[in-house]
Amino acid sequence: MLGLMMSQPLRIAGLIEHAAKWHGDTEIVTRLTEGGIHRYTYADAHRRSQQLAGALTALGVSMGDRVGTLAWNNHRHFELYYGISGMGAVCHTINPRLFPEQLVYIINHAQDRYIFFDLTFLPLVEKLAPACPHVLGWVLMSDQAHLPADTSLPLLLCYEDLLNEQPAGFNWPVFDENTASSLCYTSGTTDQPKGVLYSHRSTLLHSYAAGLPDCFNCSVRDVILPVVPMFHVNAWGIPYLAPLIGCKLVLPGPGLDAASLFELFEAEGVTFSAGVPTIWFGLLTFMREKQARFSTLGKMIVGGSSCPPALLKAFDVELGVTIRHAWGMTETSPLGTVNTLKSRQLSLSPDEQFAIQTKQGRAIFGVDMKIVDDSGAELPHNGVAFGDLLVRGPFIVADYFRSSSPGELTQDGWFRTGDVATIDADGFLNITDRSKDVIKSGGEWISSIDLENLAVAHPAVAEAAVIGVPHPKWGERPLLIVVCKPGQDVSPEELLAFFDGKVASWWKPDAVEFVNQLPHTATGKLLKTRLRQDFAGYTLAV
Repeated sequence: MLGLMMSQPLRIAGLIEHAAKWHGDTEIVTRLTEGGIHRYTYADAHRRSQQLAGALTALGVSMGDRVGTLAWNNHRHFELYYGISGMGAVCHTINPRLFPEQLVYIINHAQDRYIFFDLTFLPLVEKLAPACPHVLGWVLMSDQAHLPADTSLPLLLCYEDLLNEQPAGFNWPVFDENTASSLCYTSGTTDQPKGVLYSHRSTLLHSYAAGLPDCFNCSVRDVILPVVPMFHVNAWGIPYLAPLIGCKLVLPGPGLDAASLFELFEAEGVTFSAGVPTIWFGLLTFMREKQARFSTLGKMIVGGSSCPPALLKAFDVELGVTIRHAWGMTETSPLGTVNTLKSRQLSLSPDEQFAIQTKQGRAIFGVDMKIVDDSGAELPHNGVAFGDLLVRGPFIVADYFRSSSPGELTQDGWFRTGDVATIDADGFLNITDRSKDVIKSGGEWISSIDLENLAVAHPAVAEAAVIGVPHPKWGERPLLIVVCKPGQDVSPEELLAFFDGKVASWWKPDAVEFVNQLPHTATGKLLKTRLRQDFAGYTLAV
C-alpha cells in the first residue's frame, strides 16, 4: 500500500522559489570583485536566476549539459547555482586554486559547454581556453563597463547583457528529483581529480540535514557568511541552506583576508560562519593584534581538515565564539558529522567536555558510518579501536562521474572514505589519519594528525606536518616538519620535549626539520605526497 500524499519532486529551484515567496525582502549582500558592496533580495535573486535560465536556453544549453563556474562567493555565482540547476543543466563549480593542468583536465572531462568566470580569473581563462575545445563560450560575470578592451578568448560574453536580453518569469521545468544538479571534482592529491555528481534529491536532503539544531543550527534570524568558497563542495551547502531557512546571506567575494572578513562580520551583523582552519588562524591572529572583539558573531563551523584543539580553545576563551568541529568530503555532499554535545555531557567538567569537542562529532541524519579492520570486519565503538571509515546514505556518492571503472567505488553499499578513525560509545567520530598517511611503527599505528595538533599548540609553531620515514628497526618512524611563526625560534630538542607527557613515548617524533612553508592542496589541506617526495631518502639516527 502506498501513502496518499502529493508527489512533488525535490528540486533546487524550489528553494529559491520558497525564499522569494516567503522571505522576498531578505537581503543578500556581496562584496563585489569589481569593488564596492552590492545589495538585493531573494526576490531579486529569483527573478535574475530565471533570466539566467532563459539566457542559457537561448545559448542552446539543455538538460544534462554541464556549465562551469570559476568564481568567488558573490550574488552572480549564487544565481548560477539556481539558474543552471533549475533549468535541468548541471552546475559545475571549478576550483581556480588547482594547477592549470588539472583545470584543463577537469573542464575537458566534464565537457563543459560554457564557463562563467569572475574578472579576477581573466588571465587564467585566457591560458585555459586554447586547451578546452568543448567550451563554446566564456562569460565574464560583470557588466559592459568591465569587459576587457582586448582578450584572446575566442568568444567572450557579458553576464549582465545575457540577463538583460531575457524577460522575467522563466517557468522552471518539473523533472525527476534524481536528475543531476551539480558537479564537484575532488582535489586529486594522489591521482587525477574525480567528479562527484549530485542530484536535486541529494542536495535537498543534505540541505534539510544541514539546518538541524545539532548540525549548523541556523534559523531565519541568523546572518550567514560562508568563508568556505562556493567552488569548494558547494560552500558546504550554505547557498542552499540560506534560502531554505530564509536568512540573510553575506557573500565576501575575493576578500578573504582577516581584515576584510572582520569588517563584513561587523558591518552586516553576521552571526554564523564556516571555513577551514587556515582562515580561522589568520582571523585569530588579526583579532589578537588589533585587540578586537566580535559584536554579533557567536558560532562557527570548522572543517576541511582537522582543527587543532588550540584553535578551538582560543576562539572560545578569548573571543567568546563557539566553533563546532565537522567532518565531510566531496563524496558526502559534504557534511558527514558535526560535533554537538549530548545533554548528559553538559554536566562533565570543562576539560572533559573539551576533549569531546576536539573530535569530529556525531553522524548527521542521512549518514551511516562504521569502522572496519583490514579484513573488513566491523570494529567496536569504544573510542579505542581504530580502522578504515566507511559511510553510506542518500547523499553519499555511489560512483564517480564518467568513471573508468564504474560500479567499483562502493563496497557492499558502503563508501570507503580513506580516513582512519575511532568511534566512541556515544557515536563521536575521531579522525586519526588518512589511511595513506598513518604511520606504522613496529606493527602499531601512530596518528600523524594528533602529533600535528600537539605541535601547533607550541607558541613558536605556525604550522606542522608529520610523515613517516623509513627506519631499519621499526619500519617507519614519525618525522616532524615545522614552520615557525615570524620572529619566533625554537630548537628541535625543545619541540620534542613539548610532547613529553602528552603522548605515549613511542609516539614522539624521532626528528624535527624546519621549512619556510608547507605544500598544500587547492583546498588548503597538507600535501603529504609532496612532503614524502621532498624527504625521500631521509635517514634517521639509529
